[in-house]
Amino acid sequence: MSATPIAFPIPEASLATLEFEAFMAAFGDVAEHSPWVAEAAFAAGPFVRREDLIAAFEAAMQGASHEEKLALIQAHPDLAGRAAIAGDIAEDSRKEQAGAGLDRLTADEFARFTALNDAYRARFGFPFIFAVKGATKHMILDAFEARLGNSPQSEFETALAQITRIFRFRLEDRIVAA
Repeated sequence: MSATPIAFPIPEASLATLEFEAFMAAFGDVAEHSPWVAEAAFAAGPFVRREDLIAAFEAAMQGASHEEKLALIQAHPDLAGRAAIAGDIAEDSRKEQAGAGLDRLTADEFARFTALNDAYRARFGFPFIFAVKGATKHMILDAFEARLGNSPQSEFETALAQITRIFRFRLEDRIVAA
């Protein structure tokens, strides 16, 4: 038996009443292909405020092992990458990339993104993470080029900070604050 679909946005006042199954139906996909983050966040509840839930998602990620954090980073798609073009990415990622215009790149822009994605993965061993909501393709490309010079540890921490921003954006979209 599958869970009843969740109607978004959820009123903040309803957060504290969500049972595990409903919570996972609503938030299990917030962390890209990593439902363990939502499971760990749920354990920190119940939640009265949206901000507390956002903090629980961040704490779940930060409390994970290095290997779990790396797996979370690696679960993210390349920006404007082959998976995005083929539609093989999470719905939230598809919407976010489309909102930044990454689904409407010229051939030259696509080639530039592909080259940067490849160079970044070769240098760091994981995809470039950038919370694209509210950004333009030019802002993303500038950040891409600037961050390629960072140390691996700095980029690992930056990727986690960007994932925290992604959590915030996705949870703010799904929950109406009182």
